[in-house]
Amino acid sequence: MASTPLIPLHPATSPVRLAPNGKRFFIWTIGCQMNEADSAKVAAMLQEVGYRRTEDETAADIVVLNSCVVRQAAEDKVAGKLNALAKLKRAKPEVPLVLTGCMVTNQQEKLRERFPHVDLFFDPSDFNQLQRVVPELADLEDDLAQLPHYYAPEAQGGRSGVTAFVPIIYGCNFLCSYCIVPYRRGKETSRPMADIVREVTHLVDGGVREVTLLGQTVNAYGHDLSDGRGLADLLRAVDAIPGLERLRFLTSHPKYMSDEIIDTMAELRTTCEHMNLPVQAGDDEVLRRMRRTYTRDLWRERIAYTRGKMPGVTIATDVIVGFPGETEAQFLQTYDLLQAVACDKVHLAMYSPRPGTLSARWADDIPHEEKQRRHQELEQLQERLCTERNARRLGDTEEILVEGMAKGRWTGRTRGNTLVHFDDERDVLGKLVDVRITRTTPWFLMGEPVGEPH
Repeated sequence: MASTPLIPLHPATSPVRLAPNGKRFFIWTIGCQMNEADSAKVAAMLQEVGYRRTEDETAADIVVLNSCVVRQAAEDKVAGKLNALAKLKRAKPEVPLVLTGCMVTNQQEKLRERFPHVDLFFDPSDFNQLQRVVPELADLEDDLAQLPHYYAPEAQGGRSGVTAFVPIIYGCNFLCSYCIVPYRRGKETSRPMADIVREVTHLVDGGVREVTLLGQTVNAYGHDLSDGRGLADLLRAVDAIPGLERLRFLTSHPKYMSDEIIDTMAELRTTCEHMNLPVQAGDDEVLRRMRRTYTRDLWRERIAYTRGKMPGVTIATDVIVGFPGETEAQFLQTYDLLQAVACDKVHLAMYSPRPGTLSARWADDIPHEEKQRRHQELEQLQERLCTERNARRLGDTEEILVEGMAKGRWTGRTRGNTLVHFDDERDVLGKLVDVRITRTTPWFLMGEPVGEPH
């Protein structure tokens, strides 16, 4: 995937351009954490040349949409948003309208015909293309990883700046039969380790306490680099950064979840006791047709090995129901696997064909009503398992990293990524707070603070 060169480096100590130009930007993002990270970089670039964020698209001097096409519903939502903005573009033709994200790659000519009111389409992470509609960016000398206030609340659309996403590898070399991402994000390209460490150091110096390393196949990191270092080496390097409290990574592929990576997770201080390892289906024949390159037994063995090394680790996974040709018996294989392994979080999706993928050529032969039934059965199973598991945590004390407020209460997550809400009159944003659990639900916990925040 062709891209313009990155903007040259500049020292991290260089000042922010404080003189505002009076202009405002609006960014709308849908999709994965990689999109969120890309949107944060776009925001940081615009802030660096004097723009300020607005949540009112009608008041913006530039409007940027960051798209997702993993599912048809996401693509439809992007199209709906673009069509709705046509009225704004007619009223304010001078305001650039920009579309980026996975919807754009290899689709620019078709998109220009479909949405002629859009001024610029640029591929994911090809940030320098913004110079076409914001000429001031041509004078920007900052390396994107070192932009001041990269993860300040305004750059993140009001997020606290306590946590940050850092892409470490772009693209994907797998060609799962249902997935459009490799066609839109290209082949795997790992970032140099020194650049990642420098970026995380900069974020931590700016107040970030938790970092999540991102990649479509994050544990493939380093396979394309010449120095022989991989994700385990990167985890050790990032763990050594002073001031970092928590370190996570996603999304992993079972084939690349090596003993070395799991052992390293267990050894390091900052690496959280949480693993995201998608299974997608519990039947080997379905996995073969999905082109997932592993079996249910391998996935289950990787979970068992992780639990042996990290007692109390929480597990998240992804599952697709209603894949073409999935029989009731094959669905029950998935049900039985999830019941036996008892994950802490299951992201469920009903299969929908994506044009350009292998499975889109096959008959989508599972009726929508049947997909809904299977989806509901797994939802009910997961709710029961989470209800039972979380009930056992009543009275426990958990360390919470406070990320913000929700409905008047402080909210944050455990190291195992469980959401916890609590009341506290103190300002504890960005603090680690011990919270005694006083109420449990399948999806979150409630509690009361214990001791002093730190």
